[in-house]
Amino acid sequence: MSQFSNKYDLEERTAKIGENIIGFCLKLRQDAISKPLINQLVRSSTSIGANYAEANGASSKKDFKNKIFICKKESQETKHWLRMVVKCFPEDRKEIADLWREVQELTMIFQKIIKTMEEKVGN
Repeated sequence: MSQFSNKYDLEERTAKIGENIIGFCLKLRQDAISKPLINQLVRSSTSIGANYAEANGASSKKDFKNKIFICKKESQETKHWLRMVVKCFPEDRKEIADLWREVQELTMIFQKIIKTMEEKVGN
C-alpha cells in the first residue's frame, strides 16, 4: 500500500515534522495557558507520522485511504494548534510560520493522495 511513500519521502517528512515541533516546543516556557496548547501541538504533529506509518502497513486500499485521511486531519489540527501557539509566543512567529508551511504542504499532499485514489476507483 505504500505506492505514494517514495515520491515525496513522506515517511521521513512526517517523522521530521514531529521531531521539529518537539524540538521547538522544548524551548517554550509553559504556563497555565501555553502548556495545554503545547501538549495538543505535540500530540497532533507526532500523530501525522504515526498514522502515515500505519498507512504504509495497511491491509487494504480502503484501510490505506482511511489512514491517509487521518494524516490529513492531524495535519489540519496541527495547523490549528500552531495558530494558537503563536498567540502565546508572538516572538517565535517566523519559526512557527515555517513549521506551519511544512504542515500545509503535507496536508496538500495527503489531499492529493486521497483525490487520486478516489479518481482511480470512481468514489
